[in-house]
Amino acid sequence: MRTRLSLARQLFLLQLVVIALLVGSGALLVVGEARRDTQADAEHRATTLATALAELPEVRAAFAEDDPGVTLQPMAESVRRATGTDFIVFMATDRTRYSHPNPDRVGERFLGTIEPALAGGRVVETYKGTLGPSARVVVPVRADGGRVRGLLAVGILQEQIGAELRRRLPPVAGVSAAALVAAAAGSWLISRRLRRQTLGLGAAEITRLYESHDAVLRNVHEGLLIVDPRGRLTLANHEGRRLLALPEHPEDRPVAELGVGEPLAGMLTSGEPVRDRLCVYGDRVLVVNQERIVRYGRTLGTVTTLRDHTDIEALAGELDSVRGFAEALRSQAHESANRLHTVVTMIELGNPERAVEFATVELASAQQLADRLTDEVEEPALAALLLGKAAQAAEKGIELTVTEETAVTAVDEPAFAARDLVTLVGNLVDNAIDAALAGEPPRRVSVTARTEPDGTLLVRVGDSGRGVDSAHLEAIFDRGWSTKRPAESDRGGGRGLGLALVRQVINRYDGEVAVTSGEDGGAVFTVRLRPRAHDKRGGVP
Repeated sequence: MRTRLSLARQLFLLQLVVIALLVGSGALLVVGEARRDTQADAEHRATTLATALAELPEVRAAFAEDDPGVTLQPMAESVRRATGTDFIVFMATDRTRYSHPNPDRVGERFLGTIEPALAGGRVVETYKGTLGPSARVVVPVRADGGRVRGLLAVGILQEQIGAELRRRLPPVAGVSAAALVAAAAGSWLISRRLRRQTLGLGAAEITRLYESHDAVLRNVHEGLLIVDPRGRLTLANHEGRRLLALPEHPEDRPVAELGVGEPLAGMLTSGEPVRDRLCVYGDRVLVVNQERIVRYGRTLGTVTTLRDHTDIEALAGELDSVRGFAEALRSQAHESANRLHTVVTMIELGNPERAVEFATVELASAQQLADRLTDEVEEPALAALLLGKAAQAAEKGIELTVTEETAVTAVDEPAFAARDLVTLVGNLVDNAIDAALAGEPPRRVSVTARTEPDGTLLVRVGDSGRGVDSAHLEAIFDRGWSTKRPAESDRGGGRGLGLALVRQVINRYDGEVAVTSGEDGGAVFTVRLRPRAHDKRGGVP
């Protein structure tokens, strides 16, 4: 079974290889430079010595003698030993040696290049002579008139140059070894830190984790947000950015700078756990869950999930309306059965005239409202809603009045969606019924729905309740605000959602709302919706 190497260990080994190559290359460069310096130093020493000797009067005078070797051989050996050079050779212009470290070589021909020196120049070269490879310099020896009378060669063997180089190598090797050890120690410390940060995972494992992580974030149908303890967004998946309309690349920015509105911004930065909380955000209804991220006893931030319940809440509102209609029909059927029983009993008792009068009065009252709504409200869903709410209010002992001003023309679907009208009017009427029940008798609710000449839809709902405190006017449309007792209004986490949904519809149509006090002390909600060419359901206002 193949041993798995963590990413930190792989990087450590790669760093060691790279460091070794760099240190080795540096050492080779230093050695090469030292070799060049040693060679250049040897050539410089030889050049300096040769030039100085060639200018000595004793040397010039010796070349004028019949046998220059008698004077030049002892002089050359004495200077050679004193300067540490390997050979000093005086020679005639025809290469005949006058001196040599090996006396047996005196009189033989000099090996090497002399032509530039014969021409009055200088020769600097590395050449293998009788003593071995050497760095040598050949200079001319001139007579008083400037004519070249002979030549002088000074050389240092490569063996001596190598010995000097070897003398310089130990410091270079020591520095290179120290650099290698220090770099390896630093790489080891870095790899330890990286191992902790990557949890000892290998490169392939990290790649698989990233691919899985990215696939989950892209395909999950919930918004996912991670916020650190400083209130900075560290991660947001595609659905989360869409639901909150976040800007491009929102990561590593404070939530306060991303345009996230309340109450969601407060939830994200609070760090408090949240469980299935409904939040009206723009024109959406979101279910928010939030948990702390804790690792090894340290809080790393919070993870928040967002589920879009906009359509579900709208359908739930319609379901509530249908349920209200059903309850109203049930109540009406029950009342109709009671009235029919009363009429039959009156006839059996011999009072047919009273029976007819009783039946026609009740029928006329109910039919009158139905006929008026059918004539004045051309939107069937809204007319049915008002009829159902009237029956529902009557069952609770509340007089619901649809004012004579009510007149709604045919609703153009792109301008006012029937679903939005049911949500708006239904929640306002429900709120008014609840407020009237909390007030003193007589309990009344009035509803006005009217299409203005410019196409604006006006909806006015008043009640005989206790009214709304002026201090709460800004808060009544927030999620969670309610006049009900918790036991009555907090069913299924929906406490205070009705007026928040009303605000959602108002924002969708760039409308406005005003809350005033009625003549009997209750609250009057007046809403104006402006017709639009398209539905804003897809965006956040």
